[in-house]
Amino acid sequence: MPTVTIEPSGEVIYLEPDETVLSGLYKAGYAYTIGCRRGGCAICKVDCRAGEFHYNRPIADTVINETERGDGTCLSCRAVPDGDITIEMRGENVRLVNPFLRQINEKARLRAEAKQAADAERLTSTTTKE
Repeated sequence: MPTVTIEPSGEVIYLEPDETVLSGLYKAGYAYTIGCRRGGCAICKVDCRAGEFHYNRPIADTVINETERGDGTCLSCRAVPDGDITIEMRGENVRLVNPFLRQINEKARLRAEAKQAADAERLTSTTTKE
C-alpha cells in the first residue's frame, strides 16, 4: 500500500495500488485547487520531493514539459506512486474538508501497519526455521 506524505505538514495518506495521488488525497478527505481532473489543465501540479511515480495515461508536453519531467513535477491527477512518495504543494496547503474520510484513512494506516507486522513475523519465523 503506497503512501503519500504531504510536506510541510507531514500528513500521510494511504493509497490503494494503482491509485492516483489526487484520488487518494480526496478519498482521505483532503482537498486543494484542481481543474479538469484528466491531465489537461496542469492546475494540480505538485512537487515530488522523494520517491518515484508514473503516469497512468500519456501527458502532453504542453502540460508537463521535459524540464518538469526531470525535476520532480508531478501532475497529481495522473500520477500513480511506484511506492511511498513525498510531495510538496505549490503555493497552498491541502485542506481537510471531510473529517469522516480522514478516519477511514486512519483505518487504512492501521491495516497497513498490521500487514507489515505480519510480514515481518512471517519473515522472522521463516529465517528461524532455517
